[in-house]
Amino acid sequence: MSNAYHTLRVTLGDQLNAAHSWFKQQDQGVLYLIAELHPEATYVKHHIQKLCAFFLAMERFASALKENGHEVCYLTLDDTQQQPLDEVILSLAKQHNIGHVELQRPDEYRVLQQYHDLITTSTQPKFSMVDSEHFLLPFNDIPNFFQAKSTVRMEHFYRKMRQRFNILMAGDREPEGGQWNYDNANRNKLKAKDLADIPEPLCFQHDVTHLLKRIQHHQIPSIGKAESSLLWPVTSQDALNLLTFFCEHLLPNFGRFQDAMTNQTPHSWSLYHSRLSFALNVKLISPKHVIKATVAAYHESDTIDIAQIEGFVRQILGWREYVRGMYWINMPDYQQQNALRAERDLPSYFWTGHTNMACLASAIGQSLDYAYAHHIQRLMVTGNFCLLTEIQPEQVDEWYLGIYVDALEWVELPNTRSMSQFADGGWIASKPYAASGSYMQKMSDYCRDCHYKVKEKTSEESCPLNSLYWRFMVKHRERLARNPRIGMIYGNWDKQDDAQKHAVLERAEWCLENIEAL
Repeated sequence: MSNAYHTLRVTLGDQLNAAHSWFKQQDQGVLYLIAELHPEATYVKHHIQKLCAFFLAMERFASALKENGHEVCYLTLDDTQQQPLDEVILSLAKQHNIGHVELQRPDEYRVLQQYHDLITTSTQPKFSMVDSEHFLLPFNDIPNFFQAKSTVRMEHFYRKMRQRFNILMAGDREPEGGQWNYDNANRNKLKAKDLADIPEPLCFQHDVTHLLKRIQHHQIPSIGKAESSLLWPVTSQDALNLLTFFCEHLLPNFGRFQDAMTNQTPHSWSLYHSRLSFALNVKLISPKHVIKATVAAYHESDTIDIAQIEGFVRQILGWREYVRGMYWINMPDYQQQNALRAERDLPSYFWTGHTNMACLASAIGQSLDYAYAHHIQRLMVTGNFCLLTEIQPEQVDEWYLGIYVDALEWVELPNTRSMSQFADGGWIASKPYAASGSYMQKMSDYCRDCHYKVKEKTSEESCPLNSLYWRFMVKHRERLARNPRIGMIYGNWDKQDDAQKHAVLERAEWCLENIEAL
């Protein structure tokens, strides 16, 4: 590194965007800072594979910048020790007598607050902030689509985004295929005959032995299964390869099986999902490129129908951009939301996977093994259980934020606090996503070998979800009965005799009192 720098540019671990305008030309007077930070590694207890994925992606990004002629300062945990980000920035600026520091707008509120504190308390150097140049909806447009503490339905936002960016459109206003949403065609269960057709996932083999040693040396706490070979993409080329694999081998069946779950195949954890979320969230690949490539694959293929591609586009163009908008318009109030007053502690098996409930054991075990679970496992298995058992939202947030390789607060918080736990009272979801064992049986084969009996509600062997579901619905009847999507459900409850109702609620209370033994 030279000592004649006029500008320091800070690149965070989730800002690894090689296409950013910062990098269009080399300037020997500009120093790029990329740093492993103890506070970032410990603000929640992260999955060990998540730590390795972030650190290796940062390391590879720094190397690529150097190879392209940029001046880079890459600091490991050995260099930064316990220092927070602001101290690292100011120290490096002072060391090289740098007068100007440029920042990219962070995606997380807590980091933005750190930046604001740094900017307002420092007289030297001077600071400026630029856009991350990643999302399709510009940051300044968020207030045009979202209003704080108000219900904004994703479907309305999604349709506006389709029109705005002319994606899967037939003309200016009409959707390609005649429908905006093919969700009804995308709820197939994987039958026994389907299991053999599930492709083996594309997994990378990145050696992270040096990172495991460094993380252990610095006593960074972690959860999950450590592997010396990391399967996740850590470069832009990895992400492109994974995208190509998805288009060729997975997209033809993505939509119809996107909600399905199974534990009867070695590929239960991957199925037909793209697993691009980590690469997207650290910006190794852009959502615009992902959408363009997948839509092109659909138009060029005879095996990909409209329901498959629409379901995927809805996740990237719709849901991903939508939760970002809901996050920013509602922060910091999001973190105080607990509309259902849930206060129970998260059971210990969320850290081990050791439970008699096959659905939980499968979803949690997979999460611990791979730092990954797909959206229905997160929403309707672990999320549904936490909702029904009234787990404290802060503990749910921390678990999701820590265990998943793709988890950053901007995407995690709206998904858990709003969609999964209904803790905001309905900003995102029009109803709580509460489900009994019948949902598990409908969408998975988990119930087949479960210790509990999915058809029973009151016996000692009955599926805990059945009684817990009815307890939840009865407890919150005053809030939910007026909802047209739920009201009819109470008719089923009212038809039962008092003895049956009592037995169901008694079983639910037993499950809550003995939650650690389920």
